Amino acid sequence: MSTPEIQSVLSQMRQLAADAGGVSRSGSTDGRGGFAGGFAGELRASLERINGLQQAAGEQARAFQAGDPNVSLPQVMVDSQKASVAFEMGVQMRNRLVSAYKEIMNMQV
Repeated sequence: MSTPEIQSVLSQMRQLAADAGGVSRSGSTDGRGGFAGGFAGELRASLERINGLQQAAGEQARAFQAGDPNVSLPQVMVDSQKASVAFEMGVQMRNRLVSAYKEIMNMQV
């Protein structure tokens, strides 16, 4: 995986975070006192956002099935698709990271 591809994935993750309402806070500390910036922090934050989208979509689907009048079918479908797209992006990101790792491990030193 080349640097432009990595930058592309990171920009997609940032765009997804902005669309989900979360703002990346580079330079902040995580709950355990460690530095939350960098690749690992961004990866963890994006996975948490994907998980949040999936949980929200599940909750809305359950509320719709229970007959909640405040939840409409179009809302449920849109949130479900957002969660699905976010999950698929996470899977593709994982695939690219694994591919890059394998490529690095196969390099001759």
